[in-house]
Amino acid sequence: MSAQQIPVITLDGPGGAGKGTISQIIAGQLGWHLLDSGALYRLTALAAERQGVAFDNEAALADVARNLDVAFLPGKENEPVSVILAGEEVSQAIRTEATGSNASKVAALNAVRDALLQRQRDFQQSPGVVADGRDMGTVVFTDAPLKIYLTANADERARRRVKQLQDSGIDAKFQAILSEIKTRDERDMNRDVAPLKPADDAITLDTTEMSIPEVVTQIIDLAKARALV
Repeated sequence: MSAQQIPVITLDGPGGAGKGTISQIIAGQLGWHLLDSGALYRLTALAAERQGVAFDNEAALADVARNLDVAFLPGKENEPVSVILAGEEVSQAIRTEATGSNASKVAALNAVRDALLQRQRDFQQSPGVVADGRDMGTVVFTDAPLKIYLTANADERARRRVKQLQDSGIDAKFQAILSEIKTRDERDMNRDVAPLKPADDAITLDTTEMSIPEVVTQIIDLAKARALV
C-alpha cells in the first residue's frame, strides 16, 4: 500500500479543544498510529532552551528541529505516551505553559516548520494515522480523507487545562491560563506561516458542551461513513 492510500484523520484546533486526548483514544480504538505534531514543536522548544538557543535565531532553531533525538513510547492501557528526548523522559516537561508558549513562537518560523514537515509525513504508515495539531489538514496532510477542526470557547479550554495541570500535580491559576490561551490563539491564528484555521474541507466540531466519548463516537462514525474503517 502506497502512502497515498494509507488513511489519515487530521484533528486541528486551538489548545484545550481536546485534540490530544481524543486523538489518542481514536488511534487506540482503530489500532492506528498517532502523530502528536505539537509535541515535536514543544520538544524543539525544550531542546532549544536546554541548549541555550535564542528563540529569535531561526537558523539555529531549525537545526535543533532537524536533529531532535526523540522517541514516543506507547504506554500501557489508559496511560499516555511517554516522550523521550535525548534519553530523558520529558512528557511532563514539554506540557508546561512556558514550553507551550515557546513552542508557539517556534512554530511561527518557516525554517523550523520546513525542518519538521517530512518528519511528520513519515508517520503516515499502515494501517492509518491520526494526526493531531494545528496545520495537519491545511499543510501536512492536505489530501486527508477526513479532516476535523476541534474548537471550544476560551473559558472552557482554560478550565480543562487547569484541571489537566492540577491532576498532574502542577499548580495552575485560571486567569493566568486563560490569558495565555488567548495570547497563543492570537499568535497562532495571525502568524504568516501556516496560520491556525480550519481546512476548506474540514468538519468543525465545537466541543464546549460535548463529552470526550461523544466527540470520539462522532469522529469514528464519520470515518466509517467514509469507509476509512
